[in-house]
Amino acid sequence: MKETNKKAVNLKSLNKSNVWDIQENDVFRLWEAAEKDAELKENMRHYAEILRSAFDIEEVKVDKPEVIKKYEARGFKVGQVRVDENTKKKWAVKKHPITRVTDLTYENIRHISAAKLMEVIDRNFGGGWDSLSQSIQDIIQSGFDISTTTLPKDRLHNPGGMYEKKVADGFEVLEIEKGLWVEAIFAKVKPIVERPRMKLGIDDEEEVDKDYEDEDVEIEDHYNDVDEDDDYDEDKLTEESYRTTIDENPEDLDLEAAEVADDDDY
Repeated sequence: MKETNKKAVNLKSLNKSNVWDIQENDVFRLWEAAEKDAELKENMRHYAEILRSAFDIEEVKVDKPEVIKKYEARGFKVGQVRVDENTKKKWAVKKHPITRVTDLTYENIRHISAAKLMEVIDRNFGGGWDSLSQSIQDIIQSGFDISTTTLPKDRLHNPGGMYEKKVADGFEVLEIEKGLWVEAIFAKVKPIVERPRMKLGIDDEEEVDKDYEDEDVEIEDHYNDVDEDDDYDEDKLTEESYRTTIDENPEDLDLEAAEVADDDDY
């Protein structure tokens, strides 16, 4: 899927995600390159473990043409590798097939196409999206935008409907019949978004703890909330209470005004 990434991969940059970008022939090429690098030779066991996360690797113990042909008939590539200074062996290498939903992992989900994903889901006994476990759904949604809809057969393809819009937007679609209804599952590869990293203004520029860098912090706004200790109640401000508060006897108001005037004389 990603030719540029394949060309850039070497044993030093190899990890359990980008290992899915390479093919069987690349395994032998990378291993041969490592034989010429003293630093890499010291970590052969580590690199073999990474390779085995995406490939079946078997040692060919009987080096005969008829045995090798059997491996090749099973989809293996056979080649020679050096395991130490004095020992060479033959490996049969085959990439792990992704044929069932249980083959999907967070490491390989971004290394398959939406069309391939639809094939894999279709093999899941035709149960539809809800038949997948939550853990499998989470893996899929880490690499794909997923939408679903269930409609009667005669309404699914109505002009201007969800089906037409999703297909026009580049989504792959899988239709699963359920009696007179059809469930449509839409999938589209999520773009990889590079998140900006915040550097602290300190001498050693320590990075923010990775446990927190992906958390979305939501700050709740309580500015306009009524204080829990406040007895304010709009329903209490009835017309009657309003008049009781405001409407005073005019004569009393005049007397109060006179008293204030007398006080001013002093």
